Amino acid sequence: MPDTVVVQSRTGGSGIGQLLRDPDHYEEINVIGNGAYGTVYKARDTLSDTIVAIKKVKLALTEDGVPMSVLREISLLKQLGKANHPNIVRLLDICHGTRMDREMVLYLVFEHVDQDLNLYIEKCPPPGLAPDRVKDIMWQILSGVDFLHSHRIVHRDLKPQNILVSRSGEVKLADFGLARIYDFTSLLTTVVVTLWYRSPEILLGTTYATPVDLWSCGCILAELVLRRPLFPGQYEVDQLGKIFNILGTPSESEWPSNCSVVREAFPARGPRGLENLFPEMEPQALDLLKKMLLFNPDHRVSASKALLHPYFSEFGFTPVSVSPTSDLGPTSSSSSSSMSEAGSSEAGNTSLSPANVSTSFSSHETSGDSLGDMSGITESGPS
Repeated sequence: MPDTVVVQSRTGGSGIGQLLRDPDHYEEINVIGNGAYGTVYKARDTLSDTIVAIKKVKLALTEDGVPMSVLREISLLKQLGKANHPNIVRLLDICHGTRMDREMVLYLVFEHVDQDLNLYIEKCPPPGLAPDRVKDIMWQILSGVDFLHSHRIVHRDLKPQNILVSRSGEVKLADFGLARIYDFTSLLTTVVVTLWYRSPEILLGTTYATPVDLWSCGCILAELVLRRPLFPGQYEVDQLGKIFNILGTPSESEWPSNCSVVREAFPARGPRGLENLFPEMEPQALDLLKKMLLFNPDHRVSASKALLHPYFSEFGFTPVSVSPTSDLGPTSSSSSSSMSEAGSSEAGNTSLSPANVSTSFSSHETSGDSLGDMSGITESGPS
């Protein structure tokens, strides 16, 4: 079997090649689950005799074959896998599947982790997780988020189902950076995508950046303590209503001006106070929760600053990210951390300072091409 698959234009345009292996050496064991983007399988790698998780996805093809932007995103994910961050699920391999007229099947091979955080919470007997375990889980989640943000990746869909927990207690983020690889025309319409962890700026359809992930982290921290979702909305407006019912309706000055949803659609409510919902939460945990659940994304705490919060004092004051973000400095803020959803930094440049990051993007559209590491990707000349 050839190692390389070259997807070329049928009209004689340029082709793009990438090292993609044949998937024959993976043996399917069982289906792990079905999501909005396809099916995930538990499988065995017959070459290394290890258990892996394989996500089968459909890739939309253009007239010139595989879009270069998609190959850049895949290359970035492969580079992140090489970093071997303890709180990131590693992409081990990418294999080619069936090529059809307008789409191609890819198999994304990830390390296998035993269960997700949702199941982990469900299986925990009353009265729930111990405060120290909640703190350890949040430290690991934020360490993974800080690592992604330092590489200019916004996860955008953090939730317990996308966070995996190993038997040894390691917590790993999954399904980051994949939104621009999938063929959105082939989404499974029967799958309900949860809104419970989505930030107000995404729900309102305004531009967003890294702070959306910190909102999700706040929702997850609350759920680890409550053992139920904090904002269980059924649709976008209902989700916003659930948020405002607890945190209070934003003032007119706080409401974004570039928003299609009018503030008058929601009754004016004062905040109920998170301290009333979490009377037994330790003060430092409550303070961090409040900082993550701020309506204004510019005021929301960043991942790196969250790791420096006194709540985590016994963990030491250095985030485990191999490429710490630059917002630890005194002059930058979360508002400077706007970036592409799966865009990477230039090689050797992981700073999120305003000089390096300038592109925010709308929650109702995809971002532009990334600047991913192009190793492993070549562009051929005219065919």
